[in-house]
Amino acid sequence: MTDHPSTYNARDTHREGIQWDDRASLHQVGENNGLFDSAKGLRSGTFAEIIRHMMSMPAEERSGYYIEKAGDREYRAEEVAALAQRPDFPRT
Repeated sequence: MTDHPSTYNARDTHREGIQWDDRASLHQVGENNGLFDSAKGLRSGTFAEIIRHMMSMPAEERSGYYIEKAGDREYRAEEVAALAQRPDFPRT
């Protein structure tokens, strides 16, 4: 998985496109953010792994969860479904 880029030699600090191998975690909608937010994740892995897991859920349950990706970016069910349909999404 990628991590925050090093500033040593300042190479490869920005890559184009979606970083499917960034760290991500699955969270339940409605949980409060705060000091222990990262500990409240229900599942963690790469962004692609968590998308695949969320897409394996019944469609009516997905709206109760969101993905938090490295950099504190949150992806809700509709956006996750759209990402899973992208041609560059790693299926396996």
